[in-house]
Amino acid sequence: MTFIENLRRDWLSNIRGDVLSGLVVALALIPEAIAFSIIAGVDPKVGLYASFSIAVIIAFTGGRPGMISAATAATAVLMVTLVKEHGLQYLLVATIVAGILQVLAGIARLGYLMRFVSRSVMTGFVNALAILIFMAQLPELIGVPWLTYVMLAAGLAIIYGFPRITKVVPSPLVCIVVLTAVTLALGLELRTVGDMGELPSTWPVFLLPDVPWTLETLMIVLPYSAGVAAVGLLESLMTASIVDELTDTPSDKNRECIGQGIANFVTGFLGGMAGCAMIGQSVINVKSGGRGRLSAFCAGVFLLLLIVVLGDWVRRIPMAALVAIMIMVSIGTFSWASIRDLTLHPRRSSIVMLATVIGVVATHNLAIGVLIGVLLSGIFFASKVAQLFRVTSAPSADERERTYVVEGQVFFASAEDFTAAFDFKEALERVRIDVSRSHIWDLTGVAALDAVVLKFRREGTEVEIIGLNEASATLVDKLAMHDKPDALERLTAH
Repeated sequence: MTFIENLRRDWLSNIRGDVLSGLVVALALIPEAIAFSIIAGVDPKVGLYASFSIAVIIAFTGGRPGMISAATAATAVLMVTLVKEHGLQYLLVATIVAGILQVLAGIARLGYLMRFVSRSVMTGFVNALAILIFMAQLPELIGVPWLTYVMLAAGLAIIYGFPRITKVVPSPLVCIVVLTAVTLALGLELRTVGDMGELPSTWPVFLLPDVPWTLETLMIVLPYSAGVAAVGLLESLMTASIVDELTDTPSDKNRECIGQGIANFVTGFLGGMAGCAMIGQSVINVKSGGRGRLSAFCAGVFLLLLIVVLGDWVRRIPMAALVAIMIMVSIGTFSWASIRDLTLHPRRSSIVMLATVIGVVATHNLAIGVLIGVLLSGIFFASKVAQLFRVTSAPSADERERTYVVEGQVFFASAEDFTAAFDFKEALERVRIDVSRSHIWDLTGVAALDAVVLKFRREGTEVEIIGLNEASATLVDKLAMHDKPDALERLTAH
């Protein structure tokens, strides 16, 4: 595809939808960026500048059009200790280093690791994020004036009802405009965006972090940068997969890794904190009609214009309007079919999904929850493959020889069953082990084959291995010990 075709597809094919959705996302980003700054222990402008920078840069460098990246809670929580012990300037350096690590991950093509994330883990990830998004709104719903609930209900009615009238304008944008107008017209005393924190009134500038540029500084920030890089890439790649499904279009995961790295690298020099893809804002963008790179670009540009140029108006937006949008996101993100599927899907798949949800919600750490799900998926898969393994045998007519036929996969989970399938005490002159219907995968499988061959030889039985496929033969030739001169002595010693 030519440059012009790419430009038209990613930037110019959905201009109205991308611009309007970008405005909705920008408005929803403001309170979140402020909240994430507070989590990290820094001034609100750090999160706001980061959200502007990351959203604009990722529009050009990312691998998933229509996905929104900005400052996030997942990366903010990892910086808390660094900020407390060393201050803001070290956070900026950590952001720069995290960006470099993410670029290196993209060059190493680590984006392909997403193929090891099962559908059950993805569903658990989505459901956990939906729960976390809803839980994040609870502080705005507890101990507030009763009018807040009225405005919230009105906001939800607009969000879900307005599309029945027209879809020309995104209903979340209508919700914000209408509720803000009503609040100002009636002089209602409600919590607003301005109550979240002070909005910056100046443009971000390019500055070198004020730290000693030494190896000692690198050693201080490296552990934090590595954590931010890993969590940021994990959330970004998972979100990219979700947007892939929502839009039925593919993404370039390795380019996304590099793009996130470039965005974070530049953001550190603009006074911003590290960030990554945001599933909540990405869902808002898609549901508001955003599909191309222009939507992320507009979100970043509008965000900066809103806080610097129109800050006085933005401060007056009632939080009830933004909470209504986030509740819509939470409801739309949750996979309601997964509840029904708990009784229909295999039990192990349901366990993986629930474990992922519980892990994420309990720790508020996406990486831990997903890691739990991936590990369980791997364990369940290995145990299932191991069960599809068997060894049968048949003696010769004179019962002086026996042929064992191995079927299935020989690896760490089936190695014990493989060894136990042979009768080493049977008085035989010769044993044939036919592995033409099996595959030897790892060192444990080779070691099991070694043990079987050597135990037969110790009993005076000649052993012949037949049917090794090319890959198994290569592994056995490289790692097996049964043909080494002192192999039998080693077995005896053990």
